[in-house]
Amino acid sequence: MQGALTRYRIIAWIVGVVLIVLVVVGMPLKYIGDDDTVVAAVGPFHGFLYMLYLAATFDLSRRVGWPLRRMLLVMLAGTVPFFSFWAERVVTHKWAVEAVDAPPAMAE
Repeated sequence: MQGALTRYRIIAWIVGVVLIVLVVVGMPLKYIGDDDTVVAAVGPFHGFLYMLYLAATFDLSRRVGWPLRRMLLVMLAGTVPFFSFWAERVVTHKWAVEAVDAPPAMAE
């Protein structure tokens, strides 16, 4: 589970940063400066990274046993600027609390 959490945390931060670049830099340049270079370059890249974010979120939710609603909310967090950072903190904290409360794993 630790590997799935680490993968999720990394991609959540990357998606968040790229989305902020797209919204804070690319969109004003496109609509105010009439230059869509940043949007044309970063937009498809963010789309690809978001697919990786969805896969990492699904993998983590499956391993941890999240309800469908929680998984979908965390997935949607990657579409709103700054929310992926917030979701990553909540998920990491919740996972840490659940890991402490969980019974110890049996050795095989």
